[in-house]
Amino acid sequence: MANVDSEQPSPHVTIVLPCYNEQDHVIDEVERISKAMDASGLTYELLAYDDCSTDDTLQRLRDAEPLYPALKVVSFHHNSGSGTIRRIGSQQARGDVVVWTDADMTYPNERIPELVRILDSDPSVDQVVGARLTEEGSHKVLRVPAKWAIRKIAERLSGSKIPDLNSGLRAFRKDVARPYLRLLPPGFSCVTTITLAFLCNQHPVMYLPIDYFKRAGKSKFHFTKDAYRYILQVLRMVMYFNPLKVLMPLALWLLGLAVLKGVVDQFRHNLLYFSNNTMLMFMSGLLIASLALLADLIVRSRGDE
Repeated sequence: MANVDSEQPSPHVTIVLPCYNEQDHVIDEVERISKAMDASGLTYELLAYDDCSTDDTLQRLRDAEPLYPALKVVSFHHNSGSGTIRRIGSQQARGDVVVWTDADMTYPNERIPELVRILDSDPSVDQVVGARLTEEGSHKVLRVPAKWAIRKIAERLSGSKIPDLNSGLRAFRKDVARPYLRLLPPGFSCVTTITLAFLCNQHPVMYLPIDYFKRAGKSKFHFTKDAYRYILQVLRMVMYFNPLKVLMPLALWLLGLAVLKGVVDQFRHNLLYFSNNTMLMFMSGLLIASLALLADLIVRSRGDE
């Protein structure tokens, strides 16, 4: 018997909506998204994934499913993280354009059609990111400088200006994103990953300024753990696509220090004498440079398709 979805015409847009303990507002979010998409005239599917919520989120989604023809509810049997949901949702998407957003009322989801229209009207753009104008999350005093520092590292390593590195509202072409979906981590840093994957592979990303609102419900963000993961993911992604940018500056820095220290050794000691730390810096620089060139060779010979 043929799959029911295969008998239906494919929608143009797939909206992936991770839901975890959002019982008090998830239906409001579904209604807001559905209203905007229905008014736009775009064909779409809304995939709402319940990430093993401990409240009534799943039941409320199930109750709403018959009321919204485009809504499809999928439940997970254990908590897997928003990154896992977005990866699976993007892989299962039937639309040509995939939209990521959140169900916590923070993003202006009524503007989703605007993001899609930009992709439809401009073939040179492969991803549109909603760049937030303010920061309304928890731990604001710590998050703002930490995110700024991580964003600057990402800009330096990717060679691109990034107004918002980890916005949860974005639309992208599914065929362009397909090779990179397997790289998505399970947590919040998945949005950072998809941004860097596009930028490091010269896929144009456009940033659309958006308002950002105080979240409804309790934040799932853990500052120390998630900030650490963000930094690791930025380094991991740039290493995956352009290891020379991470390793070669360190190698050249060590080699330069070794040369300067070697000159000092010649003045302080006998001719052709080099101290142990001079030799250690020189050999470390050579090893890291060799590793950088080897990693770059692997990247260039690797197929991502």
